[in-house]
Amino acid sequence: MSNLSNLSNQSNLSKYSNISNLQILYEDNHIVIVNKKAGDIVQGDKTGDKPLSEVVKEYIKDKYNKPGNVYLGVAHRLDRPTTGIVIFAKTSKALSRLNKMFANKEVSKTYWAVTKQKPNKANDTLIHWLKKNPKNNKSTAYNTEIKDSKKAILHYNLLKSLENYHLLEINLETGRHHQIRCQLSQIGCKIKGDLKYGADRSNKDGGIHLHSRRVEFKHPVSKELISITAPTPTDPIWEACN
Repeated sequence: MSNLSNLSNQSNLSKYSNISNLQILYEDNHIVIVNKKAGDIVQGDKTGDKPLSEVVKEYIKDKYNKPGNVYLGVAHRLDRPTTGIVIFAKTSKALSRLNKMFANKEVSKTYWAVTKQKPNKANDTLIHWLKKNPKNNKSTAYNTEIKDSKKAILHYNLLKSLENYHLLEINLETGRHHQIRCQLSQIGCKIKGDLKYGADRSNKDGGIHLHSRRVEFKHPVSKELISITAPTPTDPIWEACN
């Protein structure tokens, strides 16, 4: 392999999370919360790329000098091009309780999205029926229910308008496949960099301007209220949004 290829591979690796650049937002004996980078996959998939879960395991093993295998449970996921908060469980007790909390909608998640188009209303509730196509891993939004579709509800609020872009804050009522990306695209507000849902160009890092910004929930074991905000990626547009 040439030096040029080596440099290119090193540069690609450094833009993903690894043990030296992993951003931990919160950690205790039961859970660890990470700020995911664009391009990280949360859990192993058919690509064979190293998942974020493995990086977090390496971090725990190294930090606490743990022998043998490290337990880490994945309670939820974020799309690969999306950034922001991911919660992992360090114990099986925490994982089973987190799974129930997500299923019962006891975890409040807030997202930020940057769109090229300004929505017609400053705030609104969007209701669509989404149908996933597994062949191209894409969802389509419909205004009425169709066969095999699932109801999708989100609430958005226009937080800020820049010269060419607009910052929306989004709260999900349902958790469907590519829900925010698909529903915003359906109202003409395509997320910056999201080619799959109609953006006119990609972002340099291959990510999209969709960020899991805040999470709030009762700790699965201690029951104390946990409230975490994830810093946005280092990028001129995100920085202008803060």
